[in-house]
Amino acid sequence: QVQLVESGGGLVQAGGSLRLSCAASGRTSSTRVMGWIRQAPGKEREFVAAIRWTGTSTYYADSVKGRFTISRDNAKNRVFLQMDRLKPEDTAVYYCAANTGTIVYWEPSEYNYWGQGTQVTVSS
Repeated sequence: QVQLVESGGGLVQAGGSLRLSCAASGRTSSTRVMGWIRQAPGKEREFVAAIRWTGTSTYYADSVKGRFTISRDNAKNRVFLQMDRLKPEDTAVYYCAANTGTIVYWEPSEYNYWGQGTQVTVSS
């Protein structure tokens, strides 16, 4: 079991920044990939960014590439999502998720552990 708790969401104006944090606990050693997935009202869950739990590989959706940065601190079992130049279309609930089975990062259904989500609202 892996437990995930997100923090750092909020309301920000377009062009602003937010930093999301995800605290992981439990059997984190079994984690292959950590990801951030978002869901806007009336839409399906959408991959945002992911990072391998070991190594340096990172992955981004085209819609956030160059604006968002994912990082991790393994010593503290934390994953971060730095979001810069935010746009109104980034408004969503952001979930931290862990995939302990595969290294597939782009498909939300592959993640088997999820946090409760944190709301990000970007005003125009």
